Amino acid sequence: MPNRTVFIVSDHTGITAESVARSLLAHFEGVTFEYQARPFTDTEAEIEAIVAEIRLVHEAQGVRPIVFSTLTNPALSALLERAPALVFDLFRPYLSVLEAELGSHPQPRVGRFHSIGDAGVYFSRIDAVDFALATDDGLGSKHYAQAEVILVGVSRAGKTPTCLFLGLQYGVRAANYPLAEGDFERLTLPGVLQPFRSKIFGLTIDPLRLHKIRTARKPGSRYATLEQCRYEVMQAELLFKNNGIRYFDTTTSSIEEIATTIVQNAGLARRLG
Repeated sequence: MPNRTVFIVSDHTGITAESVARSLLAHFEGVTFEYQARPFTDTEAEIEAIVAEIRLVHEAQGVRPIVFSTLTNPALSALLERAPALVFDLFRPYLSVLEAELGSHPQPRVGRFHSIGDAGVYFSRIDAVDFALATDDGLGSKHYAQAEVILVGVSRAGKTPTCLFLGLQYGVRAANYPLAEGDFERLTLPGVLQPFRSKIFGLTIDPLRLHKIRTARKPGSRYATLEQCRYEVMQAELLFKNNGIRYFDTTTSSIEEIATTIVQNAGLARRLG
């Protein structure tokens, strides 16, 4: 089956369109998709250029590209639909149904969902990202009292990206602490974490997967050997069990899945801006 090219066309960031596209196309594991993002497209000339680009891809590959669009201008949407592609307009079908249900005409505005909106909520999310950076990798432990979540685990288990995602997408203040050799030997919770036991979530990972990640980072090091990875993962999981720490396996889970699981288990609310 040939690879399929997917165009993400938006008059703003395109984040919504790409999220929907990837969610839908993830169900087709036998197909490889190549994503082409075309954000901030808001003129006829730009749409015509994309249509020409789509036509070239169609001719070269012999199959129609797939297009996901969140254009708010109906005229631009109609122009895009002339392309030799399977085009999904992600707004129009829902807006027409909602218009009938609500008895109110929609007021199209570019980037309505991804604009700042409530400035207070927006900047609280930025503050949460700053907090994740300031307390990354065991730094800023004096700020742990302000954390809503503290992630604990071996190095390269996914703590940092999960903290950043929690901050940016949920507005949750998340810190992370990397377990070290002494922690593996004692199998007790480090003293700096003891007062915050209720906020702690452990992350674990398959040793073979960890070995591959560490080898790419530091090839040939003891840190990356499969033996060391197996030891650290085994000891980390023992530490979690001995101390009653909830923990999650990140091996096959996306950052989005890990973050959502943590938010649900911690009873936190998502703060959208």
